[in-house]
Amino acid sequence: MLRRFLAFYRPHRALFTVDVVSAVLRSCFMVAIPFLVVKMLNKQELSGMSIQEVWLRIGELGILIALMAISEFVNVKWGHYLGTKIETAMRRDLFSHLQKLSFRYFDNTKTGHIMSRLSNDLFTISELAHHGPEDFLLSLCLVVGSMIFMFIMNWRMALIVAIPLPLLVFWGSSFRLRLRRAFREVRKRVADINSNVENAVQGIREVKSHAMEQASIDRFGEVNTDFRNAKYRMYDTMAAFHSGLTFMMEFYAVIIIGGGMLLVYYHMLSLVELIGFLMYRRFMFQPVRRLIAFTEQYQQGRAAFERFVEIMDVEPEIQDAPDAVELKSVTGDVRFENLWFKYVDESAGWVLEDIHLHAPAGKTIAIVGQSGAGKSTLVSLIPRFYEPQRGVVSIDGLNIHQCTRHSLRSRIGIVQQNVFLFDSTIRDNIMFARPDASEEDMIQAARDANILEFIESLENGFDTLVGEHGVKLSGGQKQRVSIARVFLKKPSILIFDEATSSLDSESEELIQDAMGRLCKNRTALIIAHRLSTVKNANYTYVLRDGRIVEQGSHEALLAQNGYYADLYQRHQF
Repeated sequence: MLRRFLAFYRPHRALFTVDVVSAVLRSCFMVAIPFLVVKMLNKQELSGMSIQEVWLRIGELGILIALMAISEFVNVKWGHYLGTKIETAMRRDLFSHLQKLSFRYFDNTKTGHIMSRLSNDLFTISELAHHGPEDFLLSLCLVVGSMIFMFIMNWRMALIVAIPLPLLVFWGSSFRLRLRRAFREVRKRVADINSNVENAVQGIREVKSHAMEQASIDRFGEVNTDFRNAKYRMYDTMAAFHSGLTFMMEFYAVIIIGGGMLLVYYHMLSLVELIGFLMYRRFMFQPVRRLIAFTEQYQQGRAAFERFVEIMDVEPEIQDAPDAVELKSVTGDVRFENLWFKYVDESAGWVLEDIHLHAPAGKTIAIVGQSGAGKSTLVSLIPRFYEPQRGVVSIDGLNIHQCTRHSLRSRIGIVQQNVFLFDSTIRDNIMFARPDASEEDMIQAARDANILEFIESLENGFDTLVGEHGVKLSGGQKQRVSIARVFLKKPSILIFDEATSSLDSESEELIQDAMGRLCKNRTALIIAHRLSTVKNANYTYVLRDGRIVEQGSHEALLAQNGYYADLYQRHQF
């Protein structure tokens, strides 16, 4: 774990060196000041000095203070730069890794938990990355430097000062595990709150439409109470930790004053030296306080880094084979052969069983069946969103496992029922498919998708913001924007996953027209519940409980008077 954390320092060795050296210099200047003050106030030396030498000593003290301030400036500024650079690198790596993970990971992980790790956890880690080495070195140099100067001044008094230090260290280490558990629990509860808030905000229309505001408030109250209780437990631990240390540190002052008075009484210590030891008391306390803060920070940072590593250690289930090739020219002949698929472990039932399906290049294939039959799962296997346990999916005779995911997915266009639009402009959402496309290509794609007239009627045209998830557009408008995006992509294979099932008749007519234009000379697989999107297909496969039970043209299936005809008669399309 430590080795993985230290790896993030390697690209920033120079900055880390600046931070560490400035911290060491800063501590050296600090511990030298009391020693210089004792020498200045020493009666024998002071009596033999000229006024010029007095001013010289004062000047030396001023220079030390100035150097300490300069080193602190460098330490604080570039140390924080170091922490920010490490945080940025970790956030980049984490986000990049998330992009590689398979759909199954996101199916089982709450978005709020991911957001918590990308924001709160990484900020905590960056604070540790900056302050951890710095505080440790400062504390070490201050303690060691102070002890050296104190032994030089008076070894007897230095021994007295050193007596309580092991007890302070023991007290801090005894709370290490308790603090780590407490901080980790709080992190988990923060993630739960983020997840709950995200669900409540994104589903606010559902909440209000069902008059469930109070239920939403109650659910939030539960996770908020859990978070509060976790913080209570953390603060209980922190209170015991801090109060014990405060007692020992204040008692430390009593030991120095009491021991100093006895040594002064027996003429083993001068009053000036006692003043010096009292000044060094601050430098002994400061490292202890820093180490206390470091202990808390380390436990928080370690808990956060463990959560970071948890995600980074998740291997994507779907990866390119070592010998994977680029899928180049594609005609679009798609085949499923002896395919079996399930979502979870072997004890779960099969979602798809013994599927044999052929979509010839340039043809439109309909896949129909009742909800839960496995239609969406079937088409999601083509772009390798999931992997079948058995069987083969091939394009133009090539097993899709033998081609790279990027080249495969770049040749497939998908239009779903629940369209996702990014919280940006219409232009950005259409150009997302091909960022290097020209303005003319984008306009033509919008025209082909029957959305250009609407866009031009808007005050800001293509630069109109669509809102989060496209909330400022109607369902039909969002669907046509997504179709324009696919037009711009120019894929060889199209997948329409119930693209018109929840639209009004006018929107459906516009989208059906755009779909017909888009499907021309392309292989299209259409999942549909409406007859209007099925009857014109070249061939239809009927799914029931994960199996293909019928297949043929629309007319032939009706003539069989079987399951398809029964669905048709019950107006399931």
